[in-house]
Amino acid sequence: MRRMASYDILGLIGLFLAATVAGAINSFAGGGTLISFPSLVAFGEPEIISNATNTAALWPGSLSGAIGYRKDTGVDAGLLTMLVIPSFVGGLLGAVILVVTPENTFRLVVPFLILFATCLFATRKAIAARFAMRMDGGKISLKGKVWGILFQLFVAGYGGYFGAGIGILMLGSLGVMGLRDVHVMNAMKTVLAAIINLTAFIFFALKGLVVWPLALLMAVGAIMGGYAGARSAKRIKENYLQALIVAVGFIIAAWLLLRL
Repeated sequence: MRRMASYDILGLIGLFLAATVAGAINSFAGGGTLISFPSLVAFGEPEIISNATNTAALWPGSLSGAIGYRKDTGVDAGLLTMLVIPSFVGGLLGAVILVVTPENTFRLVVPFLILFATCLFATRKAIAARFAMRMDGGKISLKGKVWGILFQLFVAGYGGYFGAGIGILMLGSLGVMGLRDVHVMNAMKTVLAAIINLTAFIFFALKGLVVWPLALLMAVGAIMGGYAGARSAKRIKENYLQALIVAVGFIIAAWLLLRL
């Protein structure tokens, strides 16, 4: 691991800004990893190390976003509690799979994961509408709970392995369960993302995959961006932001393919 003093100053500033933007995007839209993960790869870190360090850097941003959403989250505390277990189990399973994946294999898979996450982000509203189930009498049906828990287990597994787009997938999962209030859904998604990322982060840290100087620097930016994004989410129009993120995602996927 390189010492912080040996890092390029402009590169460090770029990573900090990328993490700040990623934290803000994750708090109200999802897809922040499309910004922060490629920044670490461009900085010169190997893909698996970049993924582990990115997870370590962004989970505090998810936590600060959850604090920013604390009033909305309390509305569905029971449902949130029910989804904690599949979030933890799936996050751990995904992290374990990543660790046993050969570096070259992961390098080949990453561009397609980025492409998948980008397409997922671009179609997130259609996905939520497609899988939505109506609530009966304001309560979530048993069918909605079962499918929602299974979907959340899958989302958490993907999140522990890579993470880009888990917020979008979780909005779809919550839609499956019957939720309709987008702000409550965003609040729950942010809390669950923090649990998934924290679980994966602890596992990666124990395996020695985290570049701590970069993770700590980016964590500060992610916390600032996550809290600011959560507090301003209700005043932001998503159209321009979505177009920008989708364009960046496709460019990054192409760049990673060319690097191969």
